[in-house]
Amino acid sequence: MGKKYKILRLVLGDQLNTQHSWFEKAAPDTLHVLMEVKTETNYVWHHIQKACAFFAAMENFAEWLNANGFETIYLQLDDPKNKQNFSDNLNYLIKKFGITEFHYQLPDEYRLDQELSKFCNNLNIASRVFDTEHFYTGRTELADFFSGKKELLMESFYRAMRLKHHILLDDGNDPLGGKWNFDQENRRKLPKNHQPNPPLLFDNDVSKTYERIRTAKIKTIGNVDPKNLLWPVNRHQSLKLLRYFCENCLPLFGTFQDAMHTQEWSLYHSRLSFSMNTKLISPVEVVNFAINYWRENKKSITINQIEGFVRQILGWREYMRGIYWMKMPAFEKMNFFDHNRKLPKWYWTGKTDMNCLKHSINQSLEYAYAHHIQRLMITGNFALLAGIHPDEVDFWYLGIYIDAIQWVEITNTRGMSQYADGGITGSKPYTATANYIHKMSNYCDNCKYDRTEKTGENSCPFNSLYWDFHDRNRNKLGKNRRLSMVYRIWDKMDANLRSEVLKRADFVLKNLDNL
Repeated sequence: MGKKYKILRLVLGDQLNTQHSWFEKAAPDTLHVLMEVKTETNYVWHHIQKACAFFAAMENFAEWLNANGFETIYLQLDDPKNKQNFSDNLNYLIKKFGITEFHYQLPDEYRLDQELSKFCNNLNIASRVFDTEHFYTGRTELADFFSGKKELLMESFYRAMRLKHHILLDDGNDPLGGKWNFDQENRRKLPKNHQPNPPLLFDNDVSKTYERIRTAKIKTIGNVDPKNLLWPVNRHQSLKLLRYFCENCLPLFGTFQDAMHTQEWSLYHSRLSFSMNTKLISPVEVVNFAINYWRENKKSITINQIEGFVRQILGWREYMRGIYWMKMPAFEKMNFFDHNRKLPKWYWTGKTDMNCLKHSINQSLEYAYAHHIQRLMITGNFALLAGIHPDEVDFWYLGIYIDAIQWVEITNTRGMSQYADGGITGSKPYTATANYIHKMSNYCDNCKYDRTEKTGENSCPFNSLYWDFHDRNRNKLGKNRRLSMVYRIWDKMDANLRSEVLKRADFVLKNLDNL
């Protein structure tokens, strides 16, 4: 007879939290399991760096558990005993080790939450579920906060979180700097010849992980150097990246957080989202570390830098998670505009003559990363204007980015980016012409298309699509107060010009794959 255990604890690939109370003290009667399964590799086409990074981080976590006395099994993708899904693997382990009690932490994805809940309902042994001890808020806190209110304004939630956790407040609970939000000061374009500090990159050898994925014939996208994976895959590297961000990027993070440039892919961004989303580090420690660093360096770091960073984590990240648990599963079926077009083929290759999209997509394929404005106002903006089905957009975003897990991806993509939720996460669609892209980047330089033209074969497709989108959706958007100026400008436009703009948009929409 092999060794028997009383308790089996499942650790998911985004629950790699060494600070969790589960790991305060090892218990010889408790077995922990992490598993690589095809149900998680195959629901979208993941970027190869994403797949490698998740598995490498899981392996590192399992090694940490073993080194600290926690009984642990790590089930690899190519293990002949691997049933390739959680439920079957868990049933096998429960039987093999004589388990009498099953534990798991609350999953962040609705899909897994349902699967594990159903699994436990069918067990003939006891089961317990635990909080992940990661977020500032509980699953239902946002829904409770907005109960009875018409609008789910992020700003009001963000201010409440600042007050609750006493973040960036003075002794009288007023916001430091005299304002709650410094977003107006965080929208500058990168000046010419300005060079940000180089990004901190790691050189993790994930060759064995890469071979397992390749041998298993898992369909992936993007590029990777298996001997030099640049992303942090353990807590030590994640903390190192956090410190590097504060020392080298935070001083100008807010100012240039919306900027884009063909020669810079990381700019002043922290790139900590993968570490946080896998729970290698927590939002609380990230925010506290950054604020403490700012307090020690106030002479060189202005308030708008730290507030903009805190708002992304304490504001948007917690807000989007709250929306997810408030609105799922209905949220993943929303399609406010009834969009139904396929994603252009060049979203998978980057082979387009539109410079902004070519650069943003190729960067995504190369690094599994793009910052929030590239996602929202370049790839997302185009997909919305072109009327791409939200399912197509979700599939792409969920696969291509290193930090994409459904709870944070779908609310930002189907919600904020595509407005498919009809205004739950945003008070108006995030749409823009080439003028905005030029204002925030150098993407329009040397582009085949003319950013100043609305019509003609060389006119930027964003321009005609922008007006076509608002024209064809007037019945749904015409009464939106934030769009009243857009429709006034459209109505005042010369009738012949309007006709030519719509004609150009029609051509663009019929030739999406060839732009």
